[in-house]
Amino acid sequence: MARTICVTGGAGFIGSHLVDRLLGRGERVVVVDDFDDFYDPAEKRARLAGHAGHPALAVVEADIRDAAAMEAVFARHRPEIVVHLAARAGVRPSLADPALYTDVNVTGTAVLLEAARTHGVRRFVFGSSSSVYGIATKVPFAEDAPLVHPASPYAASKIAGEALVRTFAHLYGMEAICLRFFTVYGPRQRPDLAIRKFAERILRDEPIELYGDGSSSRDYTYVDDIVDGVEAALDVPLGRVEIVNLGGAHPVRLSELVERIEAVLGRKARIVRRADQPGDVPRTFADVSRAAALLGYRPRVELDTGLARFAAWLTARAGHETKPR
Repeated sequence: MARTICVTGGAGFIGSHLVDRLLGRGERVVVVDDFDDFYDPAEKRARLAGHAGHPALAVVEADIRDAAAMEAVFARHRPEIVVHLAARAGVRPSLADPALYTDVNVTGTAVLLEAARTHGVRRFVFGSSSSVYGIATKVPFAEDAPLVHPASPYAASKIAGEALVRTFAHLYGMEAICLRFFTVYGPRQRPDLAIRKFAERILRDEPIELYGDGSSSRDYTYVDDIVDGVEAALDVPLGRVEIVNLGGAHPVRLSELVERIEAVLGRKARIVRRADQPGDVPRTFADVSRAAALLGYRPRVELDTGLARFAAWLTARAGHETKPR
């Protein structure tokens, strides 16, 4: 039987892929997105355009901080599950405006949780981030690691969001799960993220900036693998609040990432070295054993395969071809 699932940030990179998946499996979907100008709103609208007129999709343009608007959404559509992906994203931009990041990511989450509580939402799925681990020294990162060294206001806002989810679940018996995403990439990736930014500049024969000596590493995770984990989180039995990593479990050094992007594009990068940036962390590395046990999660898409799929999307979108100069 079809359920009604509210996806906040449903016009975003991960959210739009999730919407595709949910509609494909016959669910009713309510997208809440404010189409803000962090990057081109037209790009966000285009992600949902293929579903225009779909009888099982409602798109509500609203800010998650607007309590009256969220009350109206929940009263009208009565979602049974909320997947909360809307957020002010990005580590480095959060240093420039920490108050905005706190307002959107913490206040907005509190407003949604209260609307969910008021309207009897059964399950709340929260999109968290590997950034919560901060400057962790023990790898791989396990969910029971103490979160005592967040390196950016963005990371701190996600820790606060998880705390709010735990609190509401404890007080009101709501089923809840927090999913910590590790460096997601793939088609529709945001333009500010490294893989897309590097690839676009390489295709335009513009230099790319690398911060640090290239030894930093990230656990890159293909978007379909992330959506597999989110989809599983809708259905598994939950006896308490769960915190679960969703990652690729194979960190790659920054210098190697650039080489792999060059390989799929068939072009060489012109590299400009810069000093390390405040807010960056030296590594991320997901322990996905809990995800495997609880969600049956297993990352399936290797980096080279995922980069090839991403490059095919990007070059088709930009009108380029992946061939050597």
